[in-house]
Amino acid sequence: MTITYPVGNSLYLNITNRCTNACEFCVRTQSDGYYADNLWLEREPTVQEICNDLASHNLDGYDEIVFCGYGEPTCRFDDMLAVCDYIRSVTKTPIRLNTNGHADLICGRDTTPELQGRFDTISISLNAASAEEYQRICHSVYGEAAYDAMLTFAANAKKYVPRVILSVVHGTIPDADLDLCREIASSRGLELRIRDYIRKEQ
Repeated sequence: MTITYPVGNSLYLNITNRCTNACEFCVRTQSDGYYADNLWLEREPTVQEICNDLASHNLDGYDEIVFCGYGEPTCRFDDMLAVCDYIRSVTKTPIRLNTNGHADLICGRDTTPELQGRFDTISISLNAASAEEYQRICHSVYGEAAYDAMLTFAANAKKYVPRVILSVVHGTIPDADLDLCREIASSRGLELRIRDYIRKEQ
């Protein structure tokens, strides 16, 4: 099973296939894997298996190590932190988390203080300019409450992580909403990244 896979000069970590969203535009609805043959896991790898896989790479040779696979990494929040601690013990390569921002809902607590010293960058999928629209396209198990929880997570994470980014996928929301998303990010002192929609090749 694929635990780590390279994207450019970054090394990505695929630690779970669980997710609290079922986004209509998610790449995993289109293919078994992007940048890797198959990102569907036979089972979730243990922390030791993840660390063993990481140990097979020259981690100093990458620009970044990224928690991002075919699932939401914070569904394994404590295991994710344990892997971060291992990475920190063997390399100074920056660590990024790509997330839907539901960690607090998943864990039932404010998780953001635990991110301090572990992540250099967190990229959070904003995906919409309102809770109603977010739920319409992301189908969160938490309903519309997921949207405000995600924004709270983003604002709190900024206290502990050097760089926090909100992202939207161009082509999945109306262009007029992009300006609203910029305002949402700016009002919280966050960056906004507009990502390209990855479509399955025909």
